[in-house]
Amino acid sequence: MAAESARDFELLQVQAAKIMAIYSRDGYEFVAPAMIQPAGVFLDVIGEDLRARTYVFTDPDGDELCLRPDLTVPTCRLHLERNPAADRPARYCYNGAAFRFQPQGADSAQTREFRQAGIESFGAADREQAEAETVATILAALKAAGLADVRLQLGDLGMFSAMLRSVDIPERWRQRLRHHFWRPEAFRAELKRLTEAPSDLVKHIPAELVANLNPDDPVGSEQAVQGYFDATGIEAIGVRTTAEVTANLLEHVADSNAKPLSKKTSRVIERYVDLAAPADKAGAAIKDLAREEGVDVSDALVVFQRRLDLMRKAGIDVSTAEFSAEFGRTFEYYTGFVFEAFVAGDSLFSFRAVAGGGRYDDLMTAVGAPQEVAAIGAAIHTERLLAAIAGGAS
Repeated sequence: MAAESARDFELLQVQAAKIMAIYSRDGYEFVAPAMIQPAGVFLDVIGEDLRARTYVFTDPDGDELCLRPDLTVPTCRLHLERNPAADRPARYCYNGAAFRFQPQGADSAQTREFRQAGIESFGAADREQAEAETVATILAALKAAGLADVRLQLGDLGMFSAMLRSVDIPERWRQRLRHHFWRPEAFRAELKRLTEAPSDLVKHIPAELVANLNPDDPVGSEQAVQGYFDATGIEAIGVRTTAEVTANLLEHVADSNAKPLSKKTSRVIERYVDLAAPADKAGAAIKDLAREEGVDVSDALVVFQRRLDLMRKAGIDVSTAEFSAEFGRTFEYYTGFVFEAFVAGDSLFSFRAVAGGGRYDDLMTAVGAPQEVAAIGAAIHTERLLAAIAGGAS
């Protein structure tokens, strides 16, 4: 049990009841997705960092399964089971355990087993309205549970994608920078490499392997990689498949003949990811950057400003929220607006988010839906919430 005492468990239950009452009030149906999930679905969408923290096992039938590291993907799968055409809007809420390995060791607010009390919305026609409502519901739930004073951190992967589309860059490099976005140090290192020496990584690939890699023949290249593994005794273990390793190697081969990224393009991208400002001033800062650099992100700015306006109408004080262009949370399935709520002030718990979420419009197709589904969700980390409330009361 994640809580350290029976009293803590009772307090978690009381908190959860108050949170779920708010979710129910706002039209979310309670569901209980399965705790054991197909591992492949998670490993494909959650990103490298969390792949390594997911508890994966094989059952006696040989199926690779996992303990769910979050409840968003299981809720997507549940929605698809109920609605195979993925054409009906729905709102769900849940309160259940999730499991992640903690590489730095577990503590009372960073446990291997923890509870998420969350909401997921599928198929809402008005995306920005759904985003504002999601934040408002989470803040109302936190307040009902006893934590009214929180600070918001906002991000926008949609704006980041718009910025990448507006500059001259090969599409494979756009995809690679998106892939690295969730790891700021790796992102900046990759941007520097593409600007200075995009062919550097191919130097570290054995020449006999490079000779058998052909970007026009991915199947044959994968066979060559597997053959190299077999011949050298290398085992394809860890979080990447042979196909993923091959795709990565083929990109490096393509890079070996590519011209470096222009200094102007690199500067635009770097200036954008460096941008941080109060949320109600961030739009003007992005507009100034775009004008100065001669790029067009006007459509994304319209969406950004409309979201803030709707958040204000929902009673959210956006003047105290902070926007960071490089903020993207941890899960790599997010595609647009993201946010986290932190304890306000300088308390021991202020550096850990008590709640967070965002938009993930591509996730339903990743779990098997026949079409893209507008989707947004968020969850409260109830152990952290309990610790924050207890810390504030002490």
